[in-house]
Amino acid sequence: MSDTPDVRIAEYARPSHLLVHLSDTHLRAQGGVFGIDAAAHVERMLTDLVAAGGRPDALVFTGDLADLGEPDAYARLREIVQPAAERLGARVIWVMGNHDSRDVFRRELLGEPGDAPVDAVHDLDGLRVIVLDTSVPGQHHGEITDAQLDWLALELAVPAPHGTILAMHHPPVPCVLDLATLVELRDQQRLADVLRGSDVRSILAGHVHFSTSATFAGIPVSVASATCYTQDPGIADGGMRPRDAAQSYNLVHVYDETVVHSVVPLTAAPPAEVTTADETRRRLADAGVVIPDSAARARVDGIAPPTSPIPVVG
Repeated sequence: MSDTPDVRIAEYARPSHLLVHLSDTHLRAQGGVFGIDAAAHVERMLTDLVAAGGRPDALVFTGDLADLGEPDAYARLREIVQPAAERLGARVIWVMGNHDSRDVFRRELLGEPGDAPVDAVHDLDGLRVIVLDTSVPGQHHGEITDAQLDWLALELAVPAPHGTILAMHHPPVPCVLDLATLVELRDQQRLADVLRGSDVRSILAGHVHFSTSATFAGIPVSVASATCYTQDPGIADGGMRPRDAAQSYNLVHVYDETVVHSVVPLTAAPPAEVTTADETRRRLADAGVVIPDSAARARVDGIAPPTSPIPVVG
């Protein structure tokens, strides 16, 4: 009888893409919201991310980057993020929020003039990330203009090789905190009409300052908690209670078959146990388990895909 274990292929191949989703940094040129050192929170998260050894394709920041729209606040954020992005080998994708100033945002983060909506398309080796500006100058609720919807429909008319991720600030989900209805995204049905039947696989958003998820037009929506301060969603009396706790970011693993969103909390808690990467590889080998590369990645490398992916677009 052989001691060699039977080979078992894992249920899913490895992801084709990895995004890091952060939101609501709310940096100020001086001081902080509620006295919170928002810059230090972002620095800690990115330091931990670099130390973890992952290689994300992009860092996606879904709005409210500067609390008061100050040039120095954007400059500070750029000084924190760019070196970490370079070490990670990741692109940085900026999204406008209701606290942001379009002209200052464009000048400080994009290096360009203008105050038009900050809509953009990013190609990450076949995965399309569309940035949609839902901000309304001088207001805190969200809106999408007819011109923006026409632009979005035109972009989505041709599917991307690995589908599309839509990044926006105001999430198209119900407000479980009553006061948040004052600043919700308005006329959401018009957006739903554009998205139905498209290749959008996931919607990334922020704004509400706590992690939550839902579906919109049949598409998963993942809302990242704030890096600055968070709201307590456990309040049931209609009030709100901001707190310097529960900050986090999300990892977005894009598989051939699905998209997985995972919350990573900001914490100083020590690990209860550590299993090294070498030990993991040894245990998988002993069990005969093989995790193949994604079919998408294999096609890029010119290798026959190990599995047949489930189609992205229905």
